Amino acid sequence: MLSEDQQDTAEKPPAASGDVHVGRDGWLFLTGGRNRVLEQYGRPGFSRKALWQWRCHLAERVRRSARLGAAYLHVVAPEKLTIYYDAVDGLAFDPQRAPALRLRRWLRGSTGARASVDLVGPMRAARWKAPLYRRTDSHWTFAGGELAYRTLLAGLGVAPRDDIAGRRQGEALPFTGDLGTKLAPMPVETAEACRFDSRARRIHANGLLTHFEALGRPLDAHIGAHAVFRNDDPAADPRRLVLFGDSYAQHRAMNATASLTPFLADTFREVHFLWSTSLDWDYLAEIRPDFVISEIAERFMIDLPVSNMRIESLARLALARKADA
Repeated sequence: MLSEDQQDTAEKPPAASGDVHVGRDGWLFLTGGRNRVLEQYGRPGFSRKALWQWRCHLAERVRRSARLGAAYLHVVAPEKLTIYYDAVDGLAFDPQRAPALRLRRWLRGSTGARASVDLVGPMRAARWKAPLYRRTDSHWTFAGGELAYRTLLAGLGVAPRDDIAGRRQGEALPFTGDLGTKLAPMPVETAEACRFDSRARRIHANGLLTHFEALGRPLDAHIGAHAVFRNDDPAADPRRLVLFGDSYAQHRAMNATASLTPFLADTFREVHFLWSTSLDWDYLAEIRPDFVISEIAERFMIDLPVSNMRIESLARLALARKADA
């Protein structure tokens, strides 16, 4: 299933931690943590109340976006457990009870159903053609990010850029991801470059972002980060897109893992990224985008969004918490 250069591991097999399961061929899976990932696949697992609340949230988002003249889509970034369930080995869980799949079933017949983008089906179908997730990380490879990007654009009815893969920059390097760092010894894999040349340029960054960039700690800017990208490429779609998301959307171009924002910023004239799983309706009313997208990691679905959120209030709160840490 894996090529030779994807089977690099430390000489001593890593020992599983309380939060990470070591599967077949060195595939690592997040099972614990604050979100108790594995429990979400059990019974009762992800609660019916939460599923109903998500159904109501998405219906509201579709209606409010339409009133602003924007098309709305919601996408769940699946857990590796959901996609590579056949490489788990040694864990008793039902992949068909994945929260992302249960949400889609609960959305049937609702206003939000047409806004829900399915990544589970396409990713399960393609999972062994090329690795879609880093083996030691919870995030996507370039192939995984590109598949998510193409699936999302199909939902918008927008043609993807077909030349992105040919513009990739950098060389494959040894890498230990966020799951691998929880193990001892830390396993190492070869990660191909995910960055690519693009005419998209950042034209705005909020105080949270610039604060941590000035400290040389850009990766510390998470929830509350806000960036805007402009692309003057004549081939770019002239419309404006606002993306609310988390690390699977990510405002920074990462080298070892892929995320949605760089792909979308390469495609549209203007992309606004807000690191939040709640929507800032005041901001949307001001910006008046053509498209609104919300992305959320499957494991974070148990933290329900609020009905309205101001991104700068969230940024100030995040900065205050980090200052007190």
